[in-house]
Amino acid sequence: MYRPYIVCHMVTSIDGKVTGEFLSRPECEAATEIYYEMNREYKAQGSGGFICGRVTMEGSFTGGWYPDLSEYKPVEKCLGHYMNCWFDDVADANYFAIAFDPKGRLGWKSNIIEDSDPGYGGAMIIEVLTEQVDPRYLAYLEEKEISYFFAGETEIDVPLALKILRDHLSPEFYVLEGGSIINGHFLRADCVDEISLVQAPVTADKDSKSLFMDGDVFDFAFSTSYCKCTHKCSGFDLIWNYRICSATF
Repeated sequence: MYRPYIVCHMVTSIDGKVTGEFLSRPECEAATEIYYEMNREYKAQGSGGFICGRVTMEGSFTGGWYPDLSEYKPVEKCLGHYMNCWFDDVADANYFAIAFDPKGRLGWKSNIIEDSDPGYGGAMIIEVLTEQVDPRYLAYLEEKEISYFFAGETEIDVPLALKILRDHLSPEFYVLEGGSIINGHFLRADCVDEISLVQAPVTADKDSKSLFMDGDVFDFAFSTSYCKCTHKCSGFDLIWNYRICSATF
């Protein structure tokens, strides 16, 4: 199945965690700064945008707000390999925030990401849903002119979702930015082609999540690594890059 190239780009602790309180520690500031800088570089290199799960999108952009769906009338679900697009010219819309939101739990105030970081700000939102979504949520998305499509009955079929993106949009690669659950889904579906890790000089707490939750075993070939230090850095942050040995895309 032809699909976009996927780079999983994350900040990790020394012990391989990607979520948790360690991310807010001062020792992690430099790694986070490097991470965002690299995300902007991916955009400059032609990335079609970033893919995140519901929890990450909620924590980074929507803040937990959700619309009152009682104000909306149900909309008929258009199933199949169809994308309900709200951008007029696909050629002009080339950077997207792709939310894997199976049940339609994200509340957006706009159809674009409003953020001062150019690696995120201005990205057009696309909701990837399953058939179990409340049809009133579709009416809300349409009111906000947010594009969406279905990719599964109760769970998102990752290869299918990527195929639909490739069939409808021009970008040939996207950046997967977690969290742990969606990273694991992509890995199990054999849909991670490259891993980019910025390793902060800290360890995580016991409740922190690993890079791939419940991921299968795959062989990745080491590509590059280097150290980088910024003016905020109390030590050196390591940057690692791996590429899957048998990538098929």
